[in-house]
Amino acid sequence: MRDILNVLAGSLIIMTGCHSSADNKEATKNEIADSSNNTVQLSSIQVKNAGIVTGRPELRQMHTSLRVSGVIDVPPQNLYSISIPLGGYLKTMNLLPGSQVKKGQVLAILEDPQYVQLQEDYLVAKSKLAFLEADFARQQELNQSKANSDKVLQQVKSDFESQQVIVRALGEKLHLININPATLRSSNISRQISILAPISGFVSKVNVNTGKYVAPTDVLFELMDPADLHLSLTVFEKDLSQISDGQQVVAWANNSNEKYQAEVHFITKGVDETHAAEVHCHLKKYDKRLVPGMFMNAEIALNNAQVTALPDNAIVKWQGKNYVFKVDTGNTYRMLPVETGAHTDGFTEIKTNLPEGSYVIDNAYPVLMKMKNSGDEE
Repeated sequence: MRDILNVLAGSLIIMTGCHSSADNKEATKNEIADSSNNTVQLSSIQVKNAGIVTGRPELRQMHTSLRVSGVIDVPPQNLYSISIPLGGYLKTMNLLPGSQVKKGQVLAILEDPQYVQLQEDYLVAKSKLAFLEADFARQQELNQSKANSDKVLQQVKSDFESQQVIVRALGEKLHLININPATLRSSNISRQISILAPISGFVSKVNVNTGKYVAPTDVLFELMDPADLHLSLTVFEKDLSQISDGQQVVAWANNSNEKYQAEVHFITKGVDETHAAEVHCHLKKYDKRLVPGMFMNAEIALNNAQVTALPDNAIVKWQGKNYVFKVDTGNTYRMLPVETGAHTDGFTEIKTNLPEGSYVIDNAYPVLMKMKNSGDEE
């Protein structure tokens, strides 16, 4: 009986030792796998085919940005409403919204009997002024020789000065309808007047048609001067404290990849019912493709600092975390976790302190795929 117990005890010890040895081997294998699953080695051909490029991290001026939206706008002083102080019938007009005009160009021609009457009144008044001027000079000579009374001289002087006022006033009325009094003669009286463009720009609205009678209160056309086209952005009140004059802005339209550079010019002092304020930005370069009312997306650069950065293509995302690949000896690459920051011009800020050395700066994802595929094969 004692011999049987001894045999059983010996067998138990042997089995326990075998299990312990197997566990140790498995643990050792896992440790080896854990220590090697963040590195991968590629052949020179694999590196070439994948287009892997290496380089060192750079120190770059980078900023965080605020994404907003807005519209292309024109300041009120660059919008012109065209009307005529003296009403008339629209004789000719050849304008459409969007038409380009130059300063001094004839926009429309109007005609009306009152234009003829105004020119007649001016020429008659001017002729009478010449008579009164000569009469006043004559009365002055007579008064010096005491051939007439002072009362007569004063009356003539008063008539002369009153006529000067009438002629001057009629001349200003002629200027209002674009008739030059200095060149007006009885031979060139016209029933028509021309409406001239006060600026060079574009026609934004046409409110009349040929043959229509327009009153002084009617707006015939609206012109826009694009010289001061600007970007009006909507910024919510929670972000206003981060905005200041002079900050750089990058804007783009929904249907275009073209980027437009701008600068914050001023911020409205107040918020509307949506708890937002307007931020006005000056565009650094005019583009005729930009028109008032066009919707724009924009990013406002909030701050600027010198930071360590790598190209965006150097960073891979795996299981919700960001990684980069450091170049070890040969074509061996080690995956390191990193914390990222701002993104600017194709570069990303690396907040983690990186070890000295070279890193994959382009086509990092092929390295990640090779590493994970190698792990699955094992």
